[in-house]
Amino acid sequence: MTRTSAPVDAPGADAWEGLVTTALLGTDRRTPPGAAPGPDAPLALLDAAAVETVRRRAGLRPARAAERPQAAPKDVRPALPPAAARRLAMLLADRPGPSGGRRGAAPDLTELLPQWLAVANARGFAPPPQVLPALLDAARGRTDLRPAALEFAGPRALWLARLNPDWRFALRAAPGGGTALPHLQDDDAVRRLWQEGLFAERVALLSALRSRTPAAARDLLASTWGTERAEDRLMFLDSLREGLGPDDEPFLEQALADRSRNVRATAAELLSALPGSALAARMAVRAEACVAIDHTRSARPSRTGDGIPGGTTQTTVTIAVEAPHECDPGMERDGVVAKAPAGRGERSWWLGQLVEAAPLGTWSRRLGGRTPREIVALPVADGWQGELHAAWCRAAVRQRDAAWSRALLGDPSAPEAGGPGAVSLAERAKLLGTLGAAERAEWVAGFIAAHGLSEAFQLLGVCAVPWAAPLGRAVVDSLNIARDAGSYPWSFSGVMGLAERCLDPSEASRLDALLAVPDEPENASPGAGGYWAEAFQRLVTTLRLRAAMAEELGAA
Repeated sequence: MTRTSAPVDAPGADAWEGLVTTALLGTDRRTPPGAAPGPDAPLALLDAAAVETVRRRAGLRPARAAERPQAAPKDVRPALPPAAARRLAMLLADRPGPSGGRRGAAPDLTELLPQWLAVANARGFAPPPQVLPALLDAARGRTDLRPAALEFAGPRALWLARLNPDWRFALRAAPGGGTALPHLQDDDAVRRLWQEGLFAERVALLSALRSRTPAAARDLLASTWGTERAEDRLMFLDSLREGLGPDDEPFLEQALADRSRNVRATAAELLSALPGSALAARMAVRAEACVAIDHTRSARPSRTGDGIPGGTTQTTVTIAVEAPHECDPGMERDGVVAKAPAGRGERSWWLGQLVEAAPLGTWSRRLGGRTPREIVALPVADGWQGELHAAWCRAAVRQRDAAWSRALLGDPSAPEAGGPGAVSLAERAKLLGTLGAAERAEWVAGFIAAHGLSEAFQLLGVCAVPWAAPLGRAVVDSLNIARDAGSYPWSFSGVMGLAERCLDPSEASRLDALLAVPDEPENASPGAGGYWAEAFQRLVTTLRLRAAMAEELGAA
């Protein structure tokens, strides 16, 4: 009689995970199943892992074959040029080196991948199918890469993500979790998805509709507003930033009475970004009551040779501030947070919120018809200058007011490297964001020329890429000055990395003179010249590589 062996049962779902956990904890803390504690426990663990590996590979009962997946969707975009496809494969094959230590003269290809993807997306190319797994793996490890990578990968990336759990992030990152949105002109389908869809699908639908037809998106949100959860209302309300306009005011005014404090605060913030709104007018009245011109007359004795008669009375114009003494219910309804953070006085906290939300046009009328630059130059009495100017900075950023931003930034060569309201580099960076790209680059170039690169990294991050010629020259000149001073280039590694990604590739030929090892001055750090030559070699090589990438993509 023929003997048949019994089929092997499928391994337990958690058997392998249990062995992995034992390996991570160590056999001295957790004994493998079926083994005794002691010196033989590690061998028992390896034996158990070997058996479990065989079971995972071959020890399953035969089962009915699953249905084949549907074919991947077609990507109708034009294919990459062959040279660009080869370049992409090289970029994806590169791996970041160990952190720290000497980088060498070779370009960092991983840092060029985002720029390559941006150009490829702008040109509307589709990726070769064979690179999609590597592209998804790269996006899995770098969240900053995901938006551009998934846009370039296209619909086939979502198809792959449904087959491999490691790539599920693509489904979460895609609008609606990878679900196709209905045609935005199909009112019935739009309303059905809005009423029946998952939260991610509804957010994606509202955002897509808002970018096309702001009023239709607002009406859709209003139709179910009263039945939404507070956290959902907050997310939906945030989508109204896209295309925000005066027509949104009635809906936002209603949201000021919402049950959720966060929803009320967001509605107030959006209304304050509309200078013509009723909330902005209410805030202007409150802020005007706190800030005024003070004409102080003082007599001073004459001095020999000053040409002023003795006892002449001078008038000094200052800004007087009287901060609110209470936060009334009306202020709270309009978004003023009553409780001050730890370490902040209540009155200064309330004042800052009022001034931040008031239209900036209020102050020229209130302060004698002066321009923003003249207002910022006025002294502020009783130590209120920092609080007042910081609030004006926030208002200029919120209202995208370039004239006030210029006044608060001041001259880039000023001793304190900015206007009186620019209390930090982060604040200056936000103010610069309200200016046009050319003006932004010119201001930062002036800052670098006057103060060097030690504080410029954050400001360079808001400048358009590639850097304008004056800004690029200012960066290179400052790096050259640091090189001639004999200091190590490591303290400038952040700026050098930015230059590799942001400097115009046409600057490469101008940098050839910096590739030689310079003569080291007496007080130079040992070997600094060699490090600088290596860093500039890497910069030049990277710039030429970027130029070649653009040419391969047809974007030269």
